[in-house]
Amino acid sequence: MSQTGQTRSTNRDDYQDIDRAVGAMAKEFAAGSTTGMHSHPRGQLLHAAKGLMMARTAEGAWIVPPRYALWIPPETQHTVEMKTAVAMRTVYIRAAEARAISGKCKVIAVSPLLREAILALLEEPVLYDEAGRGGVLAKLAIDEIERAASAEFELPLPADKRLAALCELLIENPSLALGLDAWADKASVSRRTLTRRFRTETGLSFGTWRRRLRALSAAALLSEGSKVEGAARQVGYRSGSALLAMMRRS
Repeated sequence: MSQTGQTRSTNRDDYQDIDRAVGAMAKEFAAGSTTGMHSHPRGQLLHAAKGLMMARTAEGAWIVPPRYALWIPPETQHTVEMKTAVAMRTVYIRAAEARAISGKCKVIAVSPLLREAILALLEEPVLYDEAGRGGVLAKLAIDEIERAASAEFELPLPADKRLAALCELLIENPSLALGLDAWADKASVSRRTLTRRFRTETGLSFGTWRRRLRALSAAALLSEGSKVEGAARQVGYRSGSALLAMMRRS
């Protein structure tokens, strides 16, 4: 990045030490690409103008479709996978301001006002005028993030490596239709150990966790334009009506 701060960069590291509360970055990613595990000294609002992302930390996984964003607190180790081609529009918020938002990851609904503030910040110089339009947009973005409603798009991951491996298999292929005994055999644990430990470590039963994964995966596919019947098959349902009934219950 230039010393004047006028040149935009697609390197996330260039936005961590700027002398401004907010840094906004635009970057394009191909389907299937990943950021690798990393962290930032700043908080990050991970938003895509187009495309579907899945972010993971040691504590959980979050599906991030368009019109939503994931808040990631400072110094949180995370990786982001692009499930489709993604037009990422991300905001890095200085640690002092980030502390007022949340100390935990959460998916939020992106209001039209927040979306437009992010896009407008991308038009401002990196070292925007804090007393001018850039400063107003930065404050507006922070305020909108603070007040945004949370969305139930979280998939908590168990700490037990054997159970976490099962979750990874299902995340990659939600349509897998093994029974509980077969999953227990895969994890080399008893059925009782699987069910008890999974609930203890995630707060959800294994069956509820699978249904939530399928509902989130289907919602993401539908938001990207998939037909209901096609989305149903991809997440393991025989018909679109069965999928929609499950999603309504979830």
